[in-house]
Amino acid sequence: MNRNFTKYAYTDSVRDAQEQYGSRRGNASMEKSGDRFELTPREIPFIESRDSFFMATVGENDWPYMQHRGGPPGFLKVINETTLAMADYRGNRQYISVGNINASGRVALFLIDYPSRNRLKIWAEAEVLESSENPEMFAAASDPEYGAVVERLMVFTVKAFDWNCQQHITPRFTHEQIRQGLAQLATE
Repeated sequence: MNRNFTKYAYTDSVRDAQEQYGSRRGNASMEKSGDRFELTPREIPFIESRDSFFMATVGENDWPYMQHRGGPPGFLKVINETTLAMADYRGNRQYISVGNINASGRVALFLIDYPSRNRLKIWAEAEVLESSENPEMFAAASDPEYGAVVERLMVFTVKAFDWNCQQHITPRFTHEQIRQGLAQLATE
């Protein structure tokens, strides 16, 4: 069953910490808010515009692993309101995320837009597919113009999501964003 993100994030020890530090009452009301697992017109364009995100998995040894994923804007594809997919391009060939997904099937995705200071957390069930297992999904998730070697697909079924506060996000800009800003200043 898909649930509000607090069903995944607010364990007993988290509730105890919230009580200890005086935020339990406010967080208890978040637990009563509606379930959020279907992506809306707010989340979809945000996801489709990202050129990177962070993905957390957990290994069989119970240790977390965090990995940066990057590609052209929109490389993380929105397949529908509850499904995301991405072509998994050849990298350092350690396959830590692949192995962890194969073992647990769970991920947390952290997407951030530094200039606008927005961040989106997504809890998902994940699966690794070879291209022969789902040619339609493979075609939908691949970007033939990118030029990198696709080794497999990662498909994410969204179970919950939450927008995080903007506090403490330092705005950062890409070279292209700076170039466009300088060009606009020069025109003015």
